Amino acid sequence: MTSLSRRYFAALLAALMLGGCGGYEVKNLAKSDIDLVTDEFIGETRSLVRELMGKFYARNPDQLLQGPLKNVDDRLRQLSDTPGPLSFEELAYAQEIAALELVFQESFTGDRVFALTVGLGGMLRHAYGYNTESFMFDSLDSRALSTSARNIEILLWRLKNNRKANGEPFLISSEYRGKTDNLSFERIFGKLIALQDMMSRIAGDAGDRRVTKVVHTATSVFIPLPI
Repeated sequence: MTSLSRRYFAALLAALMLGGCGGYEVKNLAKSDIDLVTDEFIGETRSLVRELMGKFYARNPDQLLQGPLKNVDDRLRQLSDTPGPLSFEELAYAQEIAALELVFQESFTGDRVFALTVGLGGMLRHAYGYNTESFMFDSLDSRALSTSARNIEILLWRLKNNRKANGEPFLISSEYRGKTDNLSFERIFGKLIALQDMMSRIAGDAGDRRVTKVVHTATSVFIPLPI
């Protein structure tokens, strides 16, 4: 039986047994309480990534001019219409942490907001096994979830501290011209970190954290998620 078949077998069996019951989503019969919680986490992380994209474009409108799509809604639709891993020709198909690195490359001339969103969103999709919802035959890797949280911390630190040769930030976020004037970025990143750490604990192996601390220096690098 294939992985996809296993995921829906229980739901199909329950549907045959309870075929007359209306008003209930049969697929939920193939979900444990943890699966239902995971669904909420997946939905919330994707919502927060979309919110971040809008905020970054609002503070860095010039970035829309660097890519093929010139409208924020088109960019949001581009992500939502792409299932599974996020991979795009305009980023030379860089994914996850490779896409995040483009944000901080001086030579990169593309849309840095899009690169950040593709990198962050793709990494979070990876952490949840590229699933849009969870079923009882699915499993999550607590190390991948924890590592994604540490990478978000690194991303937040680098946005604050990494600079172009002329001293300007690669992307404007919480701080503009030396003044911290928009803490909503901190709030969203903080929510994402908390969600990933909490899901890591729920997924198990909470006492065996292989990634516990990252020394935040100018040479901090993103950590590959377990395959």
